[in-house]
Amino acid sequence: MPRVNADRARLPIPRIGSRELFPELAPRVYANHAGVSPPSLRVRRAVDDLLGAYARDGAAAVEQTLSIRSRLRAAIAKLVGARPEEIALTGGASHGLLAIALSLPWRAGDRVVLFEGEFPANVTPWLRAAELFQVRPVFLRARDLEGDAAAGLEALERELRGGARVVAVSAVQFQTGARMPLEEMSRLCHRHGAALCVDAIQAVGSVPFDVNALGVDFAAGGAHKWLMGLEGAGYLYVRQERMPSLRPALAGWLSHDEPVSFLTEGREGLLRYDRPLRRRADVFEASSAASASFAALEAAVDTALELGVERIHDHVQAWCDRLEPALRELGFAVLRAADPAGRSGILSARPRAGVDARRVRDALSTSGVAVAIPDGVVRFSPHWPNSLSEIELVVEALDGAR
Repeated sequence: MPRVNADRARLPIPRIGSRELFPELAPRVYANHAGVSPPSLRVRRAVDDLLGAYARDGAAAVEQTLSIRSRLRAAIAKLVGARPEEIALTGGASHGLLAIALSLPWRAGDRVVLFEGEFPANVTPWLRAAELFQVRPVFLRARDLEGDAAAGLEALERELRGGARVVAVSAVQFQTGARMPLEEMSRLCHRHGAALCVDAIQAVGSVPFDVNALGVDFAAGGAHKWLMGLEGAGYLYVRQERMPSLRPALAGWLSHDEPVSFLTEGREGLLRYDRPLRRRADVFEASSAASASFAALEAAVDTALELGVERIHDHVQAWCDRLEPALRELGFAVLRAADPAGRSGILSARPRAGVDARRVRDALSTSGVAVAIPDGVVRFSPHWPNSLSEIELVVEALDGAR
C-alpha cells in the first residue's frame, strides 16, 4: 500500500513531550490516559485509510483487514515479549479475560484468587465462572501487595497451598497506580501448580511488560488507554504451553483451521463444520471484528514501539516526579509507591479531609486540566505527549482549587 505509507510520512514525527500529533486536543493538560487516550493523527489516518479502502473496494478490502490483523499480532507480541501465535485480537480486556475464565478446565470446588480493590473487569468474568462451574472465589487485598509485599505474598501462598487453581490480578492498580509484584506472584503460582492471569490494560504502553520475564500465563488488555488506540479493540496473550488445557468457550466460525477456504477457493465441498479448532491463541478470534479499531491499534502500537516503552516510562516518571512534591505541599495524601520499581504511569492523591474530589476535578477542568477521580482519589495519568512544562499550569490550577 504505497499510497498509505506516503500519506503517513507527511504526518509529524512522534516526539516525547510533543502534542504535534494531537492538534485538536482541547484540554491544555491532558492527564487522563488511564481512562481514555485521545487518538493521534497517525491513528486517525490509519482508520481513514481502511474506511477509504472499504468505500472504494467493498469486500475486496477484507484482504487489507486480514493483513492488518496479522501485522498487529506480531507488533503486540513484540511489545509484550511474546510470539505472534500466542496473541489473539479481541474486543477489549474484558473479552480476553472472559475467554480465559470460561475456557479453563474447571472442576467443582476449584478456587480462584481475586483481589479487593481491583477494577471490575478482572473480577466479574471470574465470578461468572464461579457461578457457572461451581468455582469458589477467594478475595485477598491488593493493598497488601503494594510497597512491602511480604504479607500479601504470604497470604497468597497460603491460598495456593490450599489448592487455588488460578490467580487473577491487574498489573497496575487503577486507583493507586501501584505495580503488582508479578514475577514473585508467578513464581508462587507455578510452585503450587496454579496459573497467573493478568489484566494488563493499565500497564502495557507505559510500563515495561514482558510476559516471559514475568512468568505470566495469560494477559489481556485494551487499546484505548496507554496504547492510545480506540475502544473496541484489545489483545489476549496465552502462553503456548497453556493452550492444550483450555476448552475454548467463545469459539466461532473463524476459530477453525482453514475457516475461509470455502469462501475464497471457488470449489465445492469445502464447506465443513468438522474442521478442528485452532490450538493457538487466535482460536478466540471467533468472528468478524472491529476492523477500524484494529487499524487504529496497529498505528498506535507502531508508535509505542518507535518511541520505546522504556523511554516513555522514564518521561512519565519525570512528569510525576515534578508534580508529586507540589501535591504534598498542597495537602494531598500521595498514593504513589515509594519504590520506583512499584510505580506506573498513574500518580494518584487523596484530597485532605473535607475536600470533595469532584470539586478538585471540576476546578482543574475549568483551568484546562483533565484528570479522573476513581473511587474518591484524584488521578493524574500523563503519557508521552505530555510536556514537563505543563506542571506549572497544573500546580496553579490546584492552588486555585483550594
